Amino acid sequence: MRQVKKVNCYYEIKKIKNMEALNKIADSLASTPKMPVLFLGHGSPMNAIEENEFVQGFRKVSGEIPKPQAILCVSAHWETRGTQITAMEKPVTIHDFGGFPKELFEVQYPAPGSPELAKETKSIIKKTDVELDDKWGLDHGAWSVIKHLYPKADVPVIELSLDYYQTPQFHYELAQELKPLREKGVLIIGSGNIVHNLRMVAWHKLNEDFGYDWALEANERMKKFILDDDHKSLINFSRQGKEFQMAIPTPEHYLPLLYALALKENNESLSLFNDKPVGGSLSMTSVKIGIS
Repeated sequence: MRQVKKVNCYYEIKKIKNMEALNKIADSLASTPKMPVLFLGHGSPMNAIEENEFVQGFRKVSGEIPKPQAILCVSAHWETRGTQITAMEKPVTIHDFGGFPKELFEVQYPAPGSPELAKETKSIIKKTDVELDDKWGLDHGAWSVIKHLYPKADVPVIELSLDYYQTPQFHYELAQELKPLREKGVLIIGSGNIVHNLRMVAWHKLNEDFGYDWALEANERMKKFILDDDHKSLINFSRQGKEFQMAIPTPEHYLPLLYALALKENNESLSLFNDKPVGGSLSMTSVKIGIS
């Protein structure tokens, strides 16, 4: 009997300590006015080192929003079995691409990580178990755009992975659980492309505002759904016809859009920027939620 009481007491103490640890994490991020949310069409990794209208759009939007205490990025380029979140102090810059100039591979974005934010994010997600990761870092879906928002790399950045076994509805509902972070000074960024079909890129027209008819049609319908807050149609993108199927042959670049839209409140403003086609089968269309 004494042994049972001792074991029970041990687990009670452990439970209290765990709660104290979570409270300490929560207190580490001060409450702030609600941060906006961004979906960024990241396009080619070359946007990291080129000077173009899309890079200018990223810089412009960073001047329109408060500087965050930290960033949580959902990138198209980190797909996993299960949901993971980076939890290291110093995430490495991952050059997860090939065939580009040496100059691009030399780019480093030494933003710090935030183990505290990773643990807090893990604690508020109830939809699934979240694994703390110490091996990934910042892939180009994150650093190639964030470097234009905050070139000094002075804002901590963590990444949340995409579980490729889950449905769009699952991702949308998981994203909704991240809402409390917006009031902790956290800028949540989805990074992908709403129209993304690399197999059909017109490489000879990469520097032109050119889109195939099906790509332009899909992009226009997506924008209408976004502006009308018709999230159900966007979640059910696979039922929207041939144009959507061609625009989204695989979902990883599209899903970050759902993460951003899931965080929108009913009365919040929403605007589009960088809304242009690239290479026929890509769209750089980006979204800002909150802060008129």
